[in-house]
Amino acid sequence: MSRIAYPATVDAAPEASRPLLEGVGKQLGSVPNLFRLASVSPAALEGFLGLFGALGKGRLPAATRERIALAVAAYNGCTYCLAAHTYLGTHLAKLPAEEIAANRNGRSTDPKADAAVRFAVAVAKNRGHIDVDDLGALKDAGYDDAAAVEIVAHVALNVLTNYLNEVANTEVDFPAVDTVAA
Repeated sequence: MSRIAYPATVDAAPEASRPLLEGVGKQLGSVPNLFRLASVSPAALEGFLGLFGALGKGRLPAATRERIALAVAAYNGCTYCLAAHTYLGTHLAKLPAEEIAANRNGRSTDPKADAAVRFAVAVAKNRGHIDVDDLGALKDAGYDDAAAVEIVAHVALNVLTNYLNEVANTEVDFPAVDTVAA
């Protein structure tokens, strides 16, 4: 049971959150518990969706974004986000099971994506205090400064959702997965 009460339906959400949740429902076909949890604070929901939407227009492909989300969720031990991003990685980004397993362990089977995932995990583990070699490896793989900034932003977005779900103990409404520590 969640430690923070969140609305069971869009209609039960704060009035300012309802249009945002309706947009989520149109985009995803349903409104996952994470979004209803964030809706308790319309400002938090708006900020979360704003960053999510902006990063979706960035230069990182959807598959790399899902890889980063999986790696950060595994590092932070977020059961909800592991289930959500395993589902999204499989069904939307079309990542094979062996890739998802690698991502959950802070790696990728794709050499370029591996650099992004390893960099993201280094940022999360070191709270931004990365080693110069971490950034060098990212650039050696073909990423530029703008991509590095976007990866840091994806880490921040995923830390936000990981922490929110762990604080609230959000009920997982995606197919359950075994938890694996990265």
